[in-house]
Amino acid sequence: MRASLIWVLFKRELGSYFATPIAYVFIFIFLFISGIFTFELGNFFARGQADLLPFFTFHPWLYLFLIPALAMRLWAEERKSSTIELLLTLPITVTEAVLGKFLAAWVFTAIALVLTFPMWISVNYLGNPDNAVIMAGYIGSLLMAGGFLAIGSCMSAITKNQVIAFVVTAVVCFAFILSGFPLVLNFFSGWAPQIIVETISSFSFLTHFNAISKGVIDLRDIIYFFSLIAFWLFATALLIEMKKAD
Repeated sequence: MRASLIWVLFKRELGSYFATPIAYVFIFIFLFISGIFTFELGNFFARGQADLLPFFTFHPWLYLFLIPALAMRLWAEERKSSTIELLLTLPITVTEAVLGKFLAAWVFTAIALVLTFPMWISVNYLGNPDNAVIMAGYIGSLLMAGGFLAIGSCMSAITKNQVIAFVVTAVVCFAFILSGFPLVLNFFSGWAPQIIVETISSFSFLTHFNAISKGVIDLRDIIYFFSLIAFWLFATALLIEMKKAD
């Protein structure tokens, strides 16, 4: 694997976001909706606590719609315009291409997340928050976004239709979120062994993200997100190889 080629594709992909209105629309919507959720639904001021818990609480639901919209173009657009054949004729492996595209989308998401820094400044102005916990929340949010993007990358490689890629990605990500809900766990706990219930719960984005957003950075949560990303990117590479063979 050649880092220099991944870097070249990474720069090309990241630049393509800002060459169109897509980047600015995505960032505006993310900042606007996250603000609405934090102040209106999260009762940021009414809580009277100097933390960003209301801000991070809604990130899984924000990502459920925004990340699939970002990821749907990763490979579906390449396949529809037939530029994927041109890309794969370059001296670059499928794995390098998958990593380059994914990292560009992940860094773009990180840029949107960093632009929420006024929230951090505001909470420090209003009180004396635990900044280590806030930093952990940002790390957890970025890792979760990476998981969403990896799933979206795989779904985008399946079809040429970006709308289908969006819908399927949202459904799969929604399943990963719901797997940690009591409603789902109670359904299985009535008849399934406890180890199965715990396994289903362990697949949930919420189970791992909530722990990190509270300042508890457990190695198991970090391993979960990186393993999830690695699995779905591996699946993406396999799908691209299969399409190339066709």
